[in-house]
Amino acid sequence: MGFPEPRLNIMKDTTIKYSRKEVFGWITYDWANSAFYTIVITVLGGPYLQALARADVGDDGVVFSFGTLGSVTPESMIPFFLGISILVQVFFLPLLGAIADFTHLKKSLMLGFSYLGVIASGLLFFIVGDNYLIGCLLLSVSNMFFAAANVFYNAFLIDVAPEADRDSVSSRGYALGYLSGVVILVACLLFLQSSATFNLDKGLAVRICMLASSLWWGLFSIVTFATLRRRVAPKAVPPGSNLLTIGFSGIGVTLKDLAMLPKTLRFLLAYLFYNDGIQTVILTSSIFINYELFVSPGVASAKTVIGELPAEEFLIVVFLIAQVGAVLGSLGFNQLSKLLGAKRTILVCLGIWCSIVAFAFKFLDTPGQAQLMGAMIGAVLGSTQALSRSLFSQLIPPGRESSFFGFYEISEKGTSWMGTMVFSIVVATEGSYRKGILAVASFFVIGFVILLFTDTDAGIREAAELQE
Repeated sequence: MGFPEPRLNIMKDTTIKYSRKEVFGWITYDWANSAFYTIVITVLGGPYLQALARADVGDDGVVFSFGTLGSVTPESMIPFFLGISILVQVFFLPLLGAIADFTHLKKSLMLGFSYLGVIASGLLFFIVGDNYLIGCLLLSVSNMFFAAANVFYNAFLIDVAPEADRDSVSSRGYALGYLSGVVILVACLLFLQSSATFNLDKGLAVRICMLASSLWWGLFSIVTFATLRRRVAPKAVPPGSNLLTIGFSGIGVTLKDLAMLPKTLRFLLAYLFYNDGIQTVILTSSIFINYELFVSPGVASAKTVIGELPAEEFLIVVFLIAQVGAVLGSLGFNQLSKLLGAKRTILVCLGIWCSIVAFAFKFLDTPGQAQLMGAMIGAVLGSTQALSRSLFSQLIPPGRESSFFGFYEISEKGTSWMGTMVFSIVVATEGSYRKGILAVASFFVIGFVILLFTDTDAGIREAAELQE
């Protein structure tokens, strides 16, 4: 028996109207989950688990070996486990999206994966001593559940906001998310610095911060799930089928749809390149700044000239500046998009990204310049992401939101290794971090050119005309 065609079975409740209450609930989820990603994934989780591994096997020890294929060390342990989670996402997320589009389960799946992520990240509180591999597994699983929930969260943008308001709503979501990151990061840093006052060792203080960010995700998500509404009537799985077969059939339908929507496919390709450039700048900016300002030959001191901050604390300051810049940039460039449109505004942002890379290559020599670069990165970080999400939401055919955002999510996460690989190869062969960061500009240029020659207005019309 052949698999059912998911597009033929979607029944939306067209009587449901847009509401400010639901928009508020939707953007609140960005506030909720950004605390987890900022604290657990970006700042504290990896370093904490690496410290446990180094204490167990030594700085140059082996966590586990693959024989002739190599071994995993404390330094490579976190990238290894997160890489596995990203690889799983490449196959997993489109399947979930297809299931959500066929069934009425989009909200239920988002809720389920959100709280599975909260539980997995919360369990990191109990990771001590030599059970760091369990911690790595929890970190990977929570990251995977975070990405899975985001597929449905992004897809809900189409349900909560009309097309004319999506740039604004998406931008407000990203702005609130980055603001959440600032608040939780400052709170955790103050708590860590004063941990001795409470007679807490650093390890316990770090675990409390990770637990707090996980609870933050879970508690504020309650607002989201109390306000988001289902648009699809419940329906049974056809005889002879199950959710797995429906999901795989749905992936096939989505691929066929993409073949019929070349402009949507070109946008995804452009996004793949320029987002890879963005992720590479984010991942390598700290080591680039640290080397150029504190480590490279000719640097006389490991102290900055601004407030005599140690290198580690100065990098945190730059990170905070970038977060604040992302809040302001998300809102500011949203206003620009009302004049230029989302596509042209994204192109402006990509031009600024190229300028940032050129600035880092040619001019970055002082702490003040590093702070300026952090502000510039933040200004275009949230805006590029927010406007890309809202523009893509208009390039999706009716009823296929989750399936298409499944592919969008893996375009964001699944290829983020390309830019870092180019950066690493150039640094290794040229012996220059500046040449390495300059090479990343190629990703912005390629993405810019593809997007420039993609008629997104025609793509929006084609997607709307593709019948369910």
